[in-house]
Amino acid sequence: MKTTLSLLATSLMIAGCASLAPDYQRPTAPVVQAWPSETGGTSAHAGDAVADRTWQQFFTDERLRELIGQALEHNRDLRVAALNIERARALYRIEQADRLPTVSVVSGIAVHRTPGSLTASGAAETKRRYDVAAGISGYELDFFGRVRSLNEAALQEFLATEQARDSAQISLVAEVANAYLTLAADREHQRLARETLDNQRNAHALIQRLVESGVASQIDLRRSQTTVDTARADLARYTAQAAQAENALALLAGGSIHPSLLPDSLAPVALLDTLPVGVPSQVLQRRPDIRSAEHRLQAAHAQIGAARAAYFPSITLTASGGVASGALSELFKSGSGAWAFVPLVTLPIFDSGRRRAAVEVAEAERGILLAEYEGAVQRAFREVADGLAVRSTLGQQLEAGESLVAATADIFRLSEIRFRQGEQSYLEVLDAQREMYAAQQGLIAVQLTRLANQVSLYKALGGGWS
Repeated sequence: MKTTLSLLATSLMIAGCASLAPDYQRPTAPVVQAWPSETGGTSAHAGDAVADRTWQQFFTDERLRELIGQALEHNRDLRVAALNIERARALYRIEQADRLPTVSVVSGIAVHRTPGSLTASGAAETKRRYDVAAGISGYELDFFGRVRSLNEAALQEFLATEQARDSAQISLVAEVANAYLTLAADREHQRLARETLDNQRNAHALIQRLVESGVASQIDLRRSQTTVDTARADLARYTAQAAQAENALALLAGGSIHPSLLPDSLAPVALLDTLPVGVPSQVLQRRPDIRSAEHRLQAAHAQIGAARAAYFPSITLTASGGVASGALSELFKSGSGAWAFVPLVTLPIFDSGRRRAAVEVAEAERGILLAEYEGAVQRAFREVADGLAVRSTLGQQLEAGESLVAATADIFRLSEIRFRQGEQSYLEVLDAQREMYAAQQGLIAVQLTRLANQVSLYKALGGGWS
């Protein structure tokens, strides 16, 4: 018994001393070392990492923060991502357990009857054997790192799944914010359409009176009617869009939303306006989706080690120690000790190229995951670059939109005055009204784009998951 334990201890000490997996080095990021600047050329803005800023710090609107918190707690897709982490953690524990032997206690009774024709005495014999033993069965001594490589691969898959959950959280936070902003914009469009409809109905009533007094023509009346109908159609359309945006927000939040948390317009929505942008090679590595891709690439390296280990002998041990007796009453008496030690060495000789093919599969998988990692880096770089490009022009667009609204409002006001004085037809008034309405709608769109750009850039820079 002591001999068996000594052999097991020695085997465990020398097992797992090697690994045939290739050394891992982080691939060079296939992007330039500076972002396209907001004024042309390239630039690398200094500042703290956006990934270190929590979504609570970035989203300063209280209602939006409460909705994001509700979504993080109740969203089903995020719940699935969290459960995937638990599953990956359990799989890793299973692989980790294979590095140590499984010790079990076995007790049993064996009864054998031998017919008289096969016994020396010529009479049938019945023999019983009682056993109680503790031992291990089929434990692999990991001399060439196969089990260690599989364990490392499972660990990297677990870490990749964990990063995927963080990436899912970033996406959820951004989706909730964008749905919130879309609902706010649709409600603002809805309010504008309602106000325009009320104004056009009043104008239509005025034209009706002017027609009755002979000052205006039927053509002016019908033109006035077209503006009323257009405003009615717009109001119905934006009402439907607002309802759809509210439904989308409720789905993301994982349940019904209290009306007090819903926005009425874009004006009160506040976000952190300043986002520091660091060096791409540093910033992009903070993104969970890129980290996840890198962990999967590291898992592929470990799988190569496991495939290479198949070229070498595998050594498994089966050992047990306990007591045995032909009678149950004598099972634990002196002299009933029994042990067994069965090492098994398997040396592969010919397998029609199976092992080589397994190595090639593992190496091809590493190539695929390397390409996916580099692709993830390039896509992330483009997302940030696109966000910076849009941000660089939004200030000018917003300023131009506000100026356009003011100018078209003055034109509409003056056109109404000239029409009432009989200096121009109602057609000019309609044209001025349409221009003002379009300018107001365009300004809402620019305001939405500005806020959505901040959300997209924050997401692209890897923020929102801490």
